[in-house]
Amino acid sequence: MKKSRFREEQIIAVLKEGEAGGAVKELSRKYGICDQTYYRCKAKYGGLEVSEARRLRQPEEENRRLKPIVAEQVLDIQALKGGAGKKVLTPAAGREAVGVMRSEYRGGERRACQLAGVGRSSCR
Repeated sequence: MKKSRFREEQIIAVLKEGEAGGAVKELSRKYGICDQTYYRCKAKYGGLEVSEARRLRQPEEENRRLKPIVAEQVLDIQALKGGAGKKVLTPAAGREAVGVMRSEYRGGERRACQLAGVGRSSCR
Protein backbone atom coordinates (compact mmCIF):
# COMPACT_ATOMS: atom_id res chain seq x y z
CA MET A 1 0.00 0.00 0.00
CA LYS A 2 1.33 3.41 -0.96
CA LYS A 3 2.24 5.62 1.96
CA SER A 4 0.74 9.05 1.47
CA ARG A 5 2.66 12.10 2.54
CA PHE A 6 0.94 15.30 3.61
CA ARG A 7 2.53 18.72 3.25
CA GLU A 8 2.69 21.14 6.15
CA GLU A 9 -0.16 23.21 4.74
CA GLN A 10 -2.44 20.18 4.61
CA ILE A 11 -1.52 19.02 8.12
CA ILE A 12 -2.13 22.46 9.62
CA ALA A 13 -5.45 22.76 7.75
CA VAL A 14 -6.61 19.44 9.23
CA LEU A 15 -5.50 20.51 12.71
CA LYS A 16 -7.32 23.83 12.42
CA GLU A 17 -10.43 22.00 11.31
CA GLY A 18 -10.11 19.81 14.39
CA GLU A 19 -9.66 22.83 16.65
CA ALA A 20 -12.76 24.41 15.13
CA GLY A 21 -14.84 21.58 16.50
CA GLY A 22 -14.48 18.69 14.06
CA ALA A 23 -14.53 15.24 15.62
CA VAL A 24 -11.29 13.32 15.31
CA LYS A 25 -13.07 10.22 14.00
CA GLU A 26 -14.72 12.22 11.21
CA LEU A 27 -11.47 13.95 10.28
CA SER A 28 -9.63 10.64 10.24
CA ARG A 29 -12.20 9.11 7.92
CA LYS A 30 -12.36 12.21 5.70
CA TYR A 31 -8.59 12.51 5.16
CA GLY A 32 -7.69 8.81 5.35
CA ILE A 33 -5.49 8.96 8.43
CA CYS A 34 -5.68 7.13 11.73
CA ASP A 35 -6.41 8.80 15.06
CA GLN A 36 -2.86 8.26 16.25
CA THR A 37 -1.49 10.14 13.24
CA TYR A 38 -3.78 13.07 13.99
CA TYR A 39 -2.60 13.28 17.59
CA ARG A 40 1.06 12.87 16.59
CA CYS A 41 0.71 15.76 14.13
CA LYS A 42 -1.09 17.80 16.77
CA ALA A 43 1.81 17.28 19.18
CA LYS A 44 4.32 18.33 16.54
CA TYR A 45 2.47 21.11 14.67
CA GLY A 46 -0.17 22.19 17.18
CA GLY A 47 -0.51 25.97 17.27
CA LEU A 48 1.94 26.60 14.43
CA GLU A 49 1.37 28.51 11.24
CA VAL A 50 2.53 27.26 7.85
CA SER A 51 5.66 29.45 7.75
CA GLU A 52 6.68 28.34 11.24
CA ALA A 53 6.22 24.69 10.29
CA ARG A 54 8.50 25.15 7.27
CA ARG A 55 11.19 26.74 9.43
CA LEU A 56 10.91 23.75 11.76
CA ARG A 57 11.81 21.40 8.89
CA GLN A 58 14.82 23.38 7.57
CA PRO A 59 17.33 22.29 10.26
CA GLU A 60 16.34 18.65 9.74
CA GLU A 61 17.13 18.89 6.02
CA GLU A 62 20.42 20.65 6.70
CA ASN A 63 21.45 17.98 9.22
CA ARG A 64 20.55 15.24 6.73
CA ARG A 65 22.78 16.91 4.15
CA LEU A 66 25.74 17.52 6.50
CA LYS A 67 25.89 14.17 8.32
CA PRO A 68 27.61 12.22 5.52
CA ILE A 69 30.18 14.99 5.06
CA VAL A 70 31.08 15.04 8.76
CA ALA A 71 31.19 11.24 8.93
CA GLU A 72 33.65 11.12 6.02
CA GLN A 73 35.89 13.69 7.67
CA VAL A 74 35.88 11.80 10.96
CA LEU A 75 36.90 8.60 9.16
CA ASP A 76 39.70 10.47 7.40
CA ILE A 77 41.00 11.83 10.70
CA GLN A 78 40.94 8.37 12.31
CA ALA A 79 42.71 6.85 9.32
CA LEU A 80 45.40 9.52 9.44
CA LYS A 81 45.98 8.99 13.15
CA GLY A 82 46.08 5.21 12.82
CA GLY A 83 47.88 4.66 9.53
CA ALA A 84 50.05 7.66 8.87
CA GLY A 85 50.47 9.17 12.29
CA LYS A 86 53.78 10.71 11.32
CA LYS A 87 55.26 12.09 8.14
CA VAL A 88 55.83 9.49 5.44
CA LEU A 89 59.44 9.84 4.26
CA THR A 90 60.18 6.70 2.27
CA PRO A 91 58.14 4.81 -0.33
CA ALA A 92 58.17 1.72 1.89
CA ALA A 93 56.70 3.68 4.81
CA GLY A 94 54.09 5.13 2.45
CA ARG A 95 53.06 1.69 1.22
CA GLU A 96 52.82 0.49 4.80
CA ALA A 97 50.68 3.47 5.84
CA VAL A 98 48.36 2.98 2.87
CA GLY A 99 48.09 -0.73 3.67
CA VAL A 100 47.14 -0.01 7.27
CA MET A 101 44.54 2.56 6.23
CA ARG A 102 42.99 0.22 3.67
CA SER A 103 42.84 -2.79 6.00
CA GLU A 104 41.72 -1.12 9.23
CA TYR A 105 39.43 1.57 7.84
CA ARG A 106 38.20 -0.24 4.71
CA GLY A 107 38.90 2.66 2.44
CA GLY A 108 39.94 2.60 -1.16
CA GLU A 109 43.46 2.80 -2.45
CA ARG A 110 42.89 6.18 -4.05
CA ARG A 111 41.60 7.77 -0.82
CA ALA A 112 44.32 6.20 1.34
CA CYS A 113 47.07 7.39 -1.00
CA GLN A 114 45.60 10.87 -1.05
CA LEU A 115 45.46 11.03 2.77
CA ALA A 116 48.99 9.70 3.18
CA GLY A 117 50.38 11.96 0.46
CA VAL A 118 51.72 9.02 -1.51
CA GLY A 119 51.49 8.49 -5.25
CA ARG A 120 49.29 5.59 -6.30
CA SER A 121 51.97 4.25 -8.60
CA SER A 122 54.32 3.69 -5.63
CA CYS A 123 51.74 1.44 -3.93
CA ARG A 124 51.55 -1.04 -6.78
